[in-house]
Amino acid sequence: MPNMSLKKVSMPEQEPQVRNKNFEEVALGYTPEMAMEEATRCLHCKNAPCVNGCPVNVQIPDFIAKIAEGDFDTAYDVIAQTNSLPAVCGRVCPQENQCEGKCVRGIKGEPVGIGRLERFAADYRMKQGKETVQKPEPNGIKVAVVGGGPAGLTCAGDLAKLGYEVTVFEAFHTPGGVLMYGIPEFRLPKEIVQKEINALKNLGVTIQTNMVVGKVVSVDELLADGFRAVFIGSGAGLPSFMKMEGENLNGVYSANEFLTRINLMKAYQFPETDTPIKIGNKVAIVGGGNVAMDAARSAKRLGAEEVSIVYRRSEEEMPARLEEVHHAKEEGIQFKMLTNPVRILGDENGWVTGMECVKMELGEPDASGRRRPVPVKGSEEVLPMDTVVIAIGQTPNPLIKATTPGLETQTWGGIIVKDEAGQTSKKGVYAGGDVVTGAATVILAMGAGKNAAAAMDAYIRGNQ
Repeated sequence: MPNMSLKKVSMPEQEPQVRNKNFEEVALGYTPEMAMEEATRCLHCKNAPCVNGCPVNVQIPDFIAKIAEGDFDTAYDVIAQTNSLPAVCGRVCPQENQCEGKCVRGIKGEPVGIGRLERFAADYRMKQGKETVQKPEPNGIKVAVVGGGPAGLTCAGDLAKLGYEVTVFEAFHTPGGVLMYGIPEFRLPKEIVQKEINALKNLGVTIQTNMVVGKVVSVDELLADGFRAVFIGSGAGLPSFMKMEGENLNGVYSANEFLTRINLMKAYQFPETDTPIKIGNKVAIVGGGNVAMDAARSAKRLGAEEVSIVYRRSEEEMPARLEEVHHAKEEGIQFKMLTNPVRILGDENGWVTGMECVKMELGEPDASGRRRPVPVKGSEEVLPMDTVVIAIGQTPNPLIKATTPGLETQTWGGIIVKDEAGQTSKKGVYAGGDVVTGAATVILAMGAGKNAAAAMDAYIRGNQ
């Protein structure tokens, strides 16, 4: 008989007023006993709606059944059949909108903790120190992947499993993309990311770092060099700004720079590391997505006394995960809703002193379906600030577009694809993830990488 408890087994966590002063992981993970108990909540529905909600098609009831039996190794093997980064996905996927959002148990109570169970299975395998993959027989065919983030790593892993000689060209000195530079240590430990990447290397994937495609080598040069197909998964790393007065002041950061300094360059360990970052007592984070939550929670851990999320819509319209908002509130982050910055103020030395904002009210829905925020006349106020972080989105770097003739792109810079397989306007060139959609989720990027890998395999086999 299934466990009919209406609530998930609670995940142990650091206490809020302890964790907001360190960068150690917030959620501590299930014990084997907790995982087995939670796994018994699964009803094993015949039509498995949870699988339909997973962008990488993990066979969820199958792996959960193995956890319930205590066969954790086989549970991992089931996940790894379709997911190259299970320990990552178990931590950062928006399960509430995907697999868990489809779970029948969620109709009358909480859905099964699919993400927590996926994380448990991956962590258990890592702790055992077992090889997670077997290197396949190589087929001698070279393929290239541009970008070592979630989309690129997933595409690389799937192609490597098919025997291709895969080379990933990563612009940074460390692969991982947003998993390394964007998501903080307290949500996704970098040791976990590197272990997942090492598993791909063991599969035969070659990763070349400090390779800026479009500068060091072009897509056309890769094709001419014997790579039979190319996948572009270079992400959306160009920060967006509001184009308001004062954004060039000292103490104003894009969320990209702010989080890269903290996560990839470990500014929180300064002076042990070489990268400092200035945090005053009062910090404003402009935006309402997951990136804004990451920046706010990081600023708090760096010692800021007062950290505020400044968002022009109401909390109901915030795109951030509910879990991230909940954790931020627990950690003392303030939320200034229906508030829009119009100008950043500075002193005679060029440093931030405050931010002028205007109150907003919600009007008619816009193209996104959310009610459009409208300024309230006469509601201007100045908020004293020492640091401002702009977290309103990112767009793709235009370098690949500028150096790849025949590659069609959107007006905002995203690469145009013909279908879900990621086929671009250029023969043998595929794309997926944020470079196509704009900034989105890790798992959607992984799904795009997975679809492209299957399409690239079909393309190459059809042209042999």
